[in-house]
Amino acid sequence: MSCITTDYVETYIKTLLPQKKGSLKALRLEAEARRIPIISEEVQNYMEIMIQSHKIEKILEIGTAIGYSSSVFAEAMGKTGKIMTVERDGERVLEAKRHHADLGYTKQINVIAGDAQEVAANLTQTYDLIFLDGGKGHYLHLLEDLLKHLKIGGYLVSDNVLYKGMVANDDLVIRRKITIVKRMRAYLEALSKHPQLKTSVLPMGDGLAISYKTGE
Repeated sequence: MSCITTDYVETYIKTLLPQKKGSLKALRLEAEARRIPIISEEVQNYMEIMIQSHKIEKILEIGTAIGYSSSVFAEAMGKTGKIMTVERDGERVLEAKRHHADLGYTKQINVIAGDAQEVAANLTQTYDLIFLDGGKGHYLHLLEDLLKHLKIGGYLVSDNVLYKGMVANDDLVIRRKITIVKRMRAYLEALSKHPQLKTSVLPMGDGLAISYKTGE
């Protein structure tokens, strides 16, 4: 459980989600068995709805891991959608590419090996949606570079922003996580006060911030 909401509420919500089958379901089970962090089922369902309802065509993802979430996004967008996803771990890059190939998404998904801050500083395209799910301590450092490449009317979606409830409650903070918690609080404050953004934080998964870019 995520510690963001009560166990019984989270369990009940999961029972309402559509049951996934096939290769994506198998990939989720593999990730869970190996304890590789991937988007929660609630966040996955929310992102699928968001992508389809807003007709998202171009996505930038920070934090590829084994390619699960980018595969979910590709399926939700359909064959015309394009995703660029960034991952600094070389082994994860190779694994993600293999999974994308197995699922038939190689033409839709471009995996970039590298540091997210360096990549963000050198982007040349604009995106309909940016999904931020990399190193939690670096969200704030990435914000301005990412916003330069998010179209007006686009969405910045930041995952894990409540970080097991620690961001919202000092009593839950583990000593070795203090720096990450402080940085995430600073990031959420920056989102909330940013003149270009309208932001809502949802107690979903491990905390999800939805930021809408209203203008320059």
